[in-house]
Amino acid sequence: MSVLIKPLITEKMSMLTEKRQQYGFVCLRSATKDEIKSEIEKLYGVEVEGISTMVTSPKRKKNRRTGQITGRTNIYKKAICKLKEGQVIDFYENI
Repeated sequence: MSVLIKPLITEKMSMLTEKRQQYGFVCLRSATKDEIKSEIEKLYGVEVEGISTMVTSPKRKKNRRTGQITGRTNIYKKAICKLKEGQVIDFYENI
C-alpha cells in the first residue's frame, strides 16, 4: 500500500514550488518521514533533501443561515518536501 494519498495542489503550494522548490503531499497519518521520502524518490525519480510533516486539526463547519455547527473537516497528515537543486516534479505531465 502506498504511503502517499495525493499531491497538494493549492495556490499556497504553487507559490512554495516556484519560490523554494517545495512540494506538498497528503499522506497516511501513520507514515514516517523516511517512508515518505523513499516513496517520493521511487515514484517521481527525484532526490529529496528534507521533509516537514504536520497533522492538520479539524475545523468546524457552520450553516451560514442558522449558524449551527453541522460537522467538521477531516484530519489528515501533510508532508512538504524540499528537492535538491535542479530537481523538478511535474504533476501535470500525464494529463
